[in-house]
Amino acid sequence: MATAPTHPRARPFSELMLDFLAYLELERGLSRNTLDAYRSDLMQFSGFLDGEGRDALSADPRLLRKFVTELASGARGRPAVAPATVQRKVACLRSFYRHLRREGVRDSDPTAAITSPRRGRKLPRVLSRDEINTLLAAPRGSEPASLRDRALLELMYACGLRASEAIGLELADLDMEEHVLRARGKGSKERVVPVGRAAVDALRIYLERGRPALVRAAGEAHLFVNFRGGPLTRQGLYKIVRRHAAAVGLADRMSPHTLRHTFATHLLAGGCDLRSVQEMLGHADVATTQLYTHLSSDRLKDVYFKAHPRARV
Repeated sequence: MATAPTHPRARPFSELMLDFLAYLELERGLSRNTLDAYRSDLMQFSGFLDGEGRDALSADPRLLRKFVTELASGARGRPAVAPATVQRKVACLRSFYRHLRREGVRDSDPTAAITSPRRGRKLPRVLSRDEINTLLAAPRGSEPASLRDRALLELMYACGLRASEAIGLELADLDMEEHVLRARGKGSKERVVPVGRAAVDALRIYLERGRPALVRAAGEAHLFVNFRGGPLTRQGLYKIVRRHAAAVGLADRMSPHTLRHTFATHLLAGGCDLRSVQEMLGHADVATTQLYTHLSSDRLKDVYFKAHPRARV
């Protein structure tokens, strides 16, 4: 005699969760860290369901929205969860309920209409004009390393170079007469970037008096070299930037990428158009470059108050 099927609502949450985690591990091959995170997220959801007197199989979109809202705003004596963490937990629940639907445990997905809070994009730190001038003047003296450091900082700020692009530069990439260089960006994509007068002057001095004293092996192609005469490494570049930033009181505001952020922000503040900045930065999508427009509001306010007929009434 056939046994009557167990009503799905009788299955405890722990059983549903373990079945789901087994599927993730055996069929999708997720890592142990990911499985642990999903287990933690589901246990939190289970506690929420208990508090509401509900179970996973009777949960509806309204209940799911309440759970997400409590995560984002904080409730039940717990602090609010960061948007990125909320997104992860919602992704976990979506995957969980899709699995239940595939297995025939549920005939609908209550997460289909759930939206998680957008992950806010953190604005990068940039230096003011006075701060960048102070930093660029930090490498003092005529020692070869000081001449190298001055040229390196000037060039990274003048061209908005990534750390990997700066250490990858070769002598053949420079055109000192035309004041341009060839940078190799992500995905080995090349672009031509203008080089300002101050950076060109610093480079000339480094190439004449600094680099020859550092290079020991003939045929070294890299522009920037270390004290042993070999190519400067990413770690070496980072130490150079941090050392000079610390010397002028900017240690807590600086990384090599700060110079790139500052380059883009200062260009936009000076009136450069967005597409040109995108090209110089090597961004594939202009939306990435638009991040810097949020940092240039001071110029917009200046233009507004000078131009709008009702701004100063």
